[in-house]
Amino acid sequence: MAEIENLEPDLEELRESYRSGKTKEASWRKSQLKGLLTLLKEQEKDIFKALEQDLGKHYAESYRDEVGTLTKSVNLALSSLKDWMSSRKAKLPIATFPSTAEVFPEPLGLVLIISSWNFPFGLSLEPVIGAIAAGNSVVLKPSELAPASSSLLAKTIPTYLDKKAVKVIEGGAAVGEHLLRCKWDKIFFTGNPRVGRVVMTAAANHLTPVTLELGGKCPAIFDSFSSSWDKEMVIKRVLGGKFGACAGQACIAIDYILVQEGFAPTLLELLRNMTKKMFGENPRETKSMARIINKKHFLRLKNILDDPSVQSCIVHGGGVDEDNLFIEPTILMNPPLKASIMTDEIFGPLLPIITLKKIEDSIEFINSRPKALAIYVFTKNETLKRRIISETSSGSVTFNDAIIQYAADTIPFGGVGESGFGRYHGKFSFDTFTHEKAILRRSLLTEFWFRFPPWNDFKLALTKSAYRFDYFEFLLVLLGLKKNS
Repeated sequence: MAEIENLEPDLEELRESYRSGKTKEASWRKSQLKGLLTLLKEQEKDIFKALEQDLGKHYAESYRDEVGTLTKSVNLALSSLKDWMSSRKAKLPIATFPSTAEVFPEPLGLVLIISSWNFPFGLSLEPVIGAIAAGNSVVLKPSELAPASSSLLAKTIPTYLDKKAVKVIEGGAAVGEHLLRCKWDKIFFTGNPRVGRVVMTAAANHLTPVTLELGGKCPAIFDSFSSSWDKEMVIKRVLGGKFGACAGQACIAIDYILVQEGFAPTLLELLRNMTKKMFGENPRETKSMARIINKKHFLRLKNILDDPSVQSCIVHGGGVDEDNLFIEPTILMNPPLKASIMTDEIFGPLLPIITLKKIEDSIEFINSRPKALAIYVFTKNETLKRRIISETSSGSVTFNDAIIQYAADTIPFGGVGESGFGRYHGKFSFDTFTHEKAILRRSLLTEFWFRFPPWNDFKLALTKSAYRFDYFEFLLVLLGLKKNS
């Protein structure tokens, strides 16, 4: 509670840092980005340790999904900063001559970033990179559900970054609620839709712009494959996109698979065999899969499995270890569509397979549910690909792979509908924390006298031709060679 009581002086210091103009300077932005790069390098082992403590992640997974992606993002921001900060010229019609226009990117001000626990460094620092590159002062609230990671961020960021312009505030729901009552120039939230609604409601009080990165049930459409090489590749990618991404505790993890009835037995056998190869006979001992974040989430997943109608659908795995908060990779065949496993986001290592009469029915199945953050389609059928793109709506579509779109800086990452709104990664992160200010400069040498009262038909005719950019007609009207209609 002491943190809450001392909050206003800290926020005022952050606002003053922004008002001073130093965060807008390219030199400051570069120094902070370089500080983040140094933090990632020097604190790598401690980051691995915190992620192992919070989530049981193997250090290789931690580097792949957090340290590595962040290092890549900082390097991109550093190399691109000059270009991102530059204004760009805008075209104007001849009718406005003589005049010029440009679009000038300016920072929003003081921004609040609320991150999630499943990728506690990646989902915290990825938006921070964009906010700093854009020239803002920043408050980061990490998730209290990953305490080791939150503590490490709070301890290290003041050492590597400007503590008068970038601050980490730790705490639970009470701290989050207090922060949301404050006035911000932007709120960036990563989490679930329930809390997302709370964030939006609070932001409405100050008309604060919001980016919501939420999630939902991301489907994978699995078409039939004939080549053994193709089968092995896509099965690896499916399992990596489910069990290999924080044990399925990821907003972009595959939530369920849609497959044609005739290919389902083959798919199941492939999944069983490859699961053993990738994660071992005892996945907990091989440490190739993360554990469940806490007891509450563990019991939520256990209750899903304990549903008799769901329990009977388990075709692989199903083992739970409450003492170690571990659930082994579990595959289910055709669980009831009204059961919670098919109505709520799973966020865990449970993979339902739903069979369809024909693979094209997957489009109707997906469209009958809330819009997904991602749709994954494993197919060589070009017609099906085109239909998925044109007939479904989602944050992204990835063909023949999963999760990989998260690492691509040149495409936006974000949701649509209930899976969220707003986008980031690469320059999209910079844009998210930037206001594009329109600047127009006009000379006093000439004037379009017909745009002012008193009105008459002659001025109306000139205005009509000007708005149509029909300069020949404009000249005819001006010279009296065309009658006013």
